[in-house]
Amino acid sequence: MNQPVSPDHKHDHAHGHEPHAHSCCASKATPALVQLTEKASAQAQLSRFRIEAMDCPTEQTLIQDKLGKLAGIEQLEFNLINRVLGVRHTLTGTAEIERAIDSLGMKAEPLAAEDDGSTNASQPSKTRWWPLALSGIAAIAAEIVHFSGKAPEWVVAALALAAILGCGLGTYKKGWIALKNRNLNINALMSIAVTGAVLIGQWPEAAMVMVLFTIAELIEARSLDRARNAIGGLMQLAPDLATVQQADGQWRELDVREVSIGALVRVRPGERIGLDGEVISGQSSVDQAPITGESLPVEKAVGDKLFAGTINQAGALEYRVTAAAGQSTLARIIKAVEEAQGARAPTQRFVDQFSRIYTPVVFAVALAVAVIPPLFMAGAWFDWIYRALVLLVVACPCALVISTPVTIVSGLAAAARKGILIKGGVYLEGGRKLDFLALDKTGTITHGKPVQTDSKVLDPLFEGRAQALAASLAARSDHPVSGAIALFAREKDLALSEVSEFAALAGRGVRGDIEGQTYHLGNHRLVEELGLCSPELEAQLDVLERQGKTVVLLLDRSGPLALFAVADTVKDSSRQAIAELHELGIKTVMLTGDNPHTAQAIAAQVGIDRAEGNLLPADKLASIERLYGEGHRVGMVGDGINDAPALARAEIGFAMAAAGTDTAIETADVALMDDDLRKIPAFVRLSRQSAAILTQNIVLALGIKAIFLAITFAGMATMWMAVFADMGVSLLVVFNGLRLLRK
Repeated sequence: MNQPVSPDHKHDHAHGHEPHAHSCCASKATPALVQLTEKASAQAQLSRFRIEAMDCPTEQTLIQDKLGKLAGIEQLEFNLINRVLGVRHTLTGTAEIERAIDSLGMKAEPLAAEDDGSTNASQPSKTRWWPLALSGIAAIAAEIVHFSGKAPEWVVAALALAAILGCGLGTYKKGWIALKNRNLNINALMSIAVTGAVLIGQWPEAAMVMVLFTIAELIEARSLDRARNAIGGLMQLAPDLATVQQADGQWRELDVREVSIGALVRVRPGERIGLDGEVISGQSSVDQAPITGESLPVEKAVGDKLFAGTINQAGALEYRVTAAAGQSTLARIIKAVEEAQGARAPTQRFVDQFSRIYTPVVFAVALAVAVIPPLFMAGAWFDWIYRALVLLVVACPCALVISTPVTIVSGLAAAARKGILIKGGVYLEGGRKLDFLALDKTGTITHGKPVQTDSKVLDPLFEGRAQALAASLAARSDHPVSGAIALFAREKDLALSEVSEFAALAGRGVRGDIEGQTYHLGNHRLVEELGLCSPELEAQLDVLERQGKTVVLLLDRSGPLALFAVADTVKDSSRQAIAELHELGIKTVMLTGDNPHTAQAIAAQVGIDRAEGNLLPADKLASIERLYGEGHRVGMVGDGINDAPALARAEIGFAMAAAGTDTAIETADVALMDDDLRKIPAFVRLSRQSAAILTQNIVLALGIKAIFLAITFAGMATMWMAVFADMGVSLLVVFNGLRLLRK
């Protein structure tokens, strides 16, 4: 269910109508979360209802207007993808709410408190085609009989009425409800137009208009179901069953919703992993593409994380469950994508505002066209009323209203398939405007795991021994630099020595006795404090530090014995990502807490334009502010937690490796499910493509409307032509938006 949005300036976008309309909608778009009182009561309760007929902003508007008049209703939460309405109220029961919705021709089915309505949410509604087929035959027969002139007019009227009643009763019912609630939606407009055509004797045309409208709505519904299924398909990634070890040691298949955290689960080769967990036995490769978008399988061994919905490929694995089915990484992705559709993009807000004005204006123009020429210009009543009816068909901005949400949801779904989780249409559309990207260093540009890159023995007497001595001291420390030296020794199978009198020297290094001798392993500061530095040593340290490396030295009482350089290595993907960003015209700056020498060295390796070092979180925020002051549109890439101030201030905050953290999906505007920086230029390209399609759809919708209005005033348009033009362009913009779902 949609949640209230943050009051923060960059997150303060009203939730807009959901993009899963399966009928044309000319109603004003309403927020997905509607606050009906100034202050919600502490005693209010939340009731949820499944409303199968609620899959379009038309129904959402009717429900909002109806329930908004009831005392005790404080807040409405619309989730059109699941067809679920949440009502926060202070009523003693829900009977009054159900009666109000029933009066709108819809049925509200109460849901249990723990049911979010996601089950079967993506199932399309069943449609009986045979009444439509018979209506089509009757409408065609009416046209043939009318043009032949060989049958009485009552035969034409009977065939036309049969066609209208066979397929149009639902439209008339919805239209009447809309008119009672003072809502000029497409059903109301079409009902008025067809009735007017009947009253002026245009029987065949009235029948054909209703049949064409119904057919177009059904085709449109199937097309928009593709957008819904793109999201609903995510729900099918995780299997329903998992093989779980019981208390007696036996293995039994259970529903994943019944499996508790800490349970032991077995997954065989070729099976989908049912729950998030940590490997405790076995080794295999796992296809993580459904979650992270990685093209190649990832090797998994004891201690590695597994994600629900991924596919085990090579060997059997046993893993311990770390998250319940409803809290898995996949479940959080699905929830985030659903909620993302509530954050309306700027183009969508423009279209909503435009459509609120456009429909009543065209309706008023149609009324004027029907009355003014006959009364004041000696025009023929029949001719001008007919033109007014044509204008009513054109009056609905269906194509315009539908064009934006279907494009946005297609873009969100396409990004999710690639492991890019976008938190709303506002960010999908905003990505194209970025011209500067700020990046954290550790874990973003680099792997975040220091490794030993250099070693040099300074005392020939310790040739062959220095690495083992240094590793013996380093193995006793938990500092990342010490860990890199110890890991290097383990990989070389070096024998370590016992260390006694071990002591950690805060901010400088460690000290310990090995075979009766006291040794130090520490940084530049420790060497100076011990009075063991020299100009020659300073020169060697300066060379390595300018390469972005951290240097530690092994020392005894007489002086330095060896030096070791440790560096956080750059990801191969970082260089390519920065190059692609530059190709897109986006400049880059690295913001890091490391020293300026390291910052400059890493920036030079990957081609980053600028680098700033020795930055605290507040300093990174100030850097973002300076870039804004220079007139840039700035994005920020970080881990979603430590860089929170800068991420929040940036136009778009990108969280790296969100699948590996519990909070990054919730904190970032765009979450990259793995640590591949190349997903950011992919996001920018998707944003630009989405913006291009949005522009194409708006121009197409408004252009055809303008052309048809002109030929209507010229008297050259017919009602069935108007339906073809209106519904045809609706289908065109839907199919155009769905292009984003192509791989």
